[in-house]
Amino acid sequence: MAINLFTIGYTQSTAERFFSRLTGAGVATLIDIRVSNRSQLAGFARMPDLAFFLEKVSGIAYRYEELLAPPLDLMRAYRAKEFSYPAYAETYRGLLIERGAAEKLDPAAFDRGCLLCSEAKPDTCHRKLAAEFLTERWGEEVAIGHL
Repeated sequence: MAINLFTIGYTQSTAERFFSRLTGAGVATLIDIRVSNRSQLAGFARMPDLAFFLEKVSGIAYRYEELLAPPLDLMRAYRAKEFSYPAYAETYRGLLIERGAAEKLDPAAFDRGCLLCSEAKPDTCHRKLAAEFLTERWGEEVAIGHL
């Protein structure tokens, strides 16, 4: 079974551009993997508003997936530059293994899903790491698209 998995960040984006990218890609479920989903960075991305907007504007379901959210202390340390990106990536990956994330999550539930975090670009973000980790672990054909 081929799985289409997307990732998206909301900073440096308008609500119009954010929702247009999701609908244009055919996303069925937005999978929130943020440490905190009540962020003040963008009003449209704060819960419970986000779930409402997704459904009303785009007909997209919302789900929070705590297994893929990094712990707050890890995120703070990384943002404070206490970790290099490779060290952060290794720590986060180890956390996903420890949690048994790939084994506990159903690959089919991620088809046409989109992993959400705040970062504008996926290059040094945990959403990219999560998508790559799941792809490696599941052994399924997974196409990853960064919106």
